[in-house]
Amino acid sequence: MKSMHSIDIDTVEMTLDIMKYAINRISNTSPEMGSPKQEQDLMDLVGETVTKEGIGGEKAFNLFKDVLVKATVPVDHPRHLAFVPAAPTRAAILFDLVTSAASIHGAYWMTGGGGIFCENQAMKWLVELTGLPQGAFGVFTSGGTSANLSAMIAAREAWRDKNEENKAYKALLITSNGAHSSVKSMAKVIDADIILVDDDEDDRLTGKWLQQKIEGLSEIDRKRLFAVVATGGTTNAGIIDDLESVANVCEKEDLWFHVDAAYGGGALAAPSVRHLFNGIERADSITIDPHKWMFSPYDCGAVIYKNMELARNAHSQKGAYLDIFKDKGAQGFNPADYQIQLTRRLRGLPLWFSLAMHGTEKYTEAIERGLSLALNAAEQIQKAPHLELVREPSLSCVLFKRIGWDAEDYRDWTYKNHQAGFALVTPTKWSKNGEIETISRFCFINPDTTEEDIEDILASME
Repeated sequence: MKSMHSIDIDTVEMTLDIMKYAINRISNTSPEMGSPKQEQDLMDLVGETVTKEGIGGEKAFNLFKDVLVKATVPVDHPRHLAFVPAAPTRAAILFDLVTSAASIHGAYWMTGGGGIFCENQAMKWLVELTGLPQGAFGVFTSGGTSANLSAMIAAREAWRDKNEENKAYKALLITSNGAHSSVKSMAKVIDADIILVDDDEDDRLTGKWLQQKIEGLSEIDRKRLFAVVATGGTTNAGIIDDLESVANVCEKEDLWFHVDAAYGGGALAAPSVRHLFNGIERADSITIDPHKWMFSPYDCGAVIYKNMELARNAHSQKGAYLDIFKDKGAQGFNPADYQIQLTRRLRGLPLWFSLAMHGTEKYTEAIERGLSLALNAAEQIQKAPHLELVREPSLSCVLFKRIGWDAEDYRDWTYKNHQAGFALVTPTKWSKNGEIETISRFCFINPDTTEEDIEDILASME
């Protein structure tokens, strides 16, 4: 009986078919914008695909490329401006294929040394962008959620190690109303309580508001408080907290200072806005997602620590079969020691290859392009009589509204454009002076988006 791991003519032909598809997709600058179908509709179209005997590679692949992929939205479509899209470089996508084909376990140097070396070259650049002091470093994760979780576990364990009494308390952390949802869910995972701080008039967390909140805590809650999470570019509006003043308070109160820059961290490479991140170099940990604004494929996040030893103390796993990885003969950098995952693929390799191929200046140019697109969109909105700019652009996010529309109008407009394969722009909520309203939102990541794309999308609101 033929093994499914054997190489035969069918495998070779399937390899060629898949590589041909991959080449065509990678070279396509304007892919078809698919839209989802109901699960039952897909079942009616493709039927059961996992069976006892198998349906064969050719049939399975044809179902995927002819039906199933058309029920998805390509994140790199130039008119996909919803959520936080992505625009991986061709080089990064190609090397994602290489990463999978190389089949390297990336948890320990003993099994992944050469690949981890490459990851660390890319990580060195990320760390340099933050301005953290010498000795700071990080590892690649599956995304911002796992990076935030890894950082907060390190923070909590460092807090517990400061004082034996702390082990008896349920941990408490502070963040702002604008923090990403993953911060709140992460607190649940580590069984910590969370307090939200009001934003200032510019919708930022500031040291003033943070200090007031701390001073209002009960004696027991002050003992439980171990960390503050600031945001370096909120997902909804691109707002950067006042990192400098928050850092001042954290140092004064002896609290772990974490900056969630999952989306906005890419802008650290953009000279035009780098000053907005002043204070990030004082953080104890930072989250950045290269799969957002650093043009890597999903899924690639990063967590960076000021003190790597504190992270290793929290995350390094022990086990009889793992001892060899800590042996002198296997000496090297072990990513598994600094984040929650043991088994991991080399997520940073596509970023490394793209950086090595293109150089960091190309990254700066591409990120600055997103910033300029946001400014152009704001300018077009202000000139359009049927539109209103809700706030000035923050990073590459633009909030605006169609005068006279309600939530149902935005929803219908979104579906109409999406189902037509024209664009994906979704509504969001925005609160000002206590009133919450439905508005629209652009998030620019893809440097291939054009000013004409923006003009056409805005015109569709008339």
